[in-house]
Amino acid sequence: MSITEHELRMVQACLDRLRDDFDTRSMYFYDALFTRAPHLKSMFRDDLAGQGMKFMSTLDTIVLKLDNEDALASRYKGLGDMHATIGVEAADFEPMEEALIDTMRDALGDDFTPELETAWRKAYAIVSENMIRRGGMTR
Repeated sequence: MSITEHELRMVQACLDRLRDDFDTRSMYFYDALFTRAPHLKSMFRDDLAGQGMKFMSTLDTIVLKLDNEDALASRYKGLGDMHATIGVEAADFEPMEEALIDTMRDALGDDFTPELETAWRKAYAIVSENMIRRGGMTR
């Protein structure tokens, strides 16, 4: 999966717009995730607020460098290994994608256009595929 420079800039601008609201957005993400995949809740600590900020900050950092896979290789490997260690499977990335899309749609309302959704799905595919592959998760 590839993402155009225009699509990447759209995703980066979206995160820039939401940066001051990462706390709220991260909690919305986990609510949406656990609604779709309740079995994943047991993999997380009780401190979802802290985990949520870590998730949003990591997402932000990765998206800023998404066009440089080499710069992210060790981060993808670390994230993939960590997720595999706690029991996340490749199939679990699908409900995570839908929860992320729901989070962005909720945050942006009508500004979350079909074009922006496509850009987010491409960005997510790049990140998740790298985490799955580098973390040794099987499909």
